[in-house]
Formats: sequence, C-alpha cells, structure tokens
Amino acid sequence: MRLLVLDVDGVLTDGRLYYGARGEVLKVFHVLDGHGIREAQRAGIAVAVISGRDSPAVRGRCRDLGIRHVFQGVEDKLAVLTRLCARLGVALRECAAVGDDTPDVAVMRAVGLAFAVPGAHVTARRAAHRVTRARGGHGAVREVCDLLLATRARP
Repeated sequence: MRLLVLDVDGVLTDGRLYYGARGEVLKVFHVLDGHGIREAQRAGIAVAVISGRDSPAVRGRCRDLGIRHVFQGVEDKLAVLTRLCARLGVALRECAAVGDDTPDVAVMRAVGLAFAVPGAHVTARRAAHRVTRARGGHGAVREVCDLLLATRARP
C-alpha cells in the first residue's frame, strides 16, 4: 500500500465528543496510533486524513505527526480521495483506509484494503476486508500500520 487514509472520529479517537466550557470540542488521540503513523511514513507510506468534521485539534495533531494531506469538513470523501490519488499518482487499489461509519463506506469499497474498527456501524464493518482488534482511539490505527509494515517486509 502506498497511501493510508484515515477517518478521525471513531478511528483516531474513540468517537466521543467532549465539549469544553466555551463550547470548544476536545478530542483524545492515542500515542500508539501516532507512533504507527510515523513508522508508516518513514517506510514510504503516505498518510491522509479525511474527516466530515472540522476541528482545530485534528489540525494540530496532524501537524504534530507530519500528515500533509488533511481534509476536513468533507461531505464526499471518495471525491476528495480520488483527487488526492490523481495528484499523487496513486491508484485507489494501492490505498488502505480505516473507517467506522456510513460516510466512510464509499472510500472503503473503492480502496485495495479496507479496515473497520470493532465499534463501527454495521455498514462499515460489511465494507471492510478486516476489522481491527483494537477499538478506535485505542490503537486501531497502530494495528493497521503494523500490519501494512509487516506485509511490506515480506519477500
């Protein structure tokens, strides 16, 4: 795989939204996922985040991890991914994606390898080639990254 595409809420986070006293939305990210993303990037796998919500916390986390392809407030995730793939010269079949709900299903059906997290909506689980053991926000992305890296290491 040359590109890993991630949803945020329910994948990089546990899916819960925390609202602060001033109405700001707080998100919790797992350090294991961050390390897996960095390892994948070091191995030459590009990483993209495509999310339906727009969040300063996501921008900050992606900046910290060096994720350059960040798309937020997206309604048509497949259209965004298709344009990104064209720009990067990557075929959809060379992409892996992790999703958890119906807005992710079109992407999951289009890519070469689709993952869902255990708490995903049934439509996302059905679209997945594989369901992670770890839950979203609890190392699921690290699990995917480790699998992609192990697959690349095989002769």
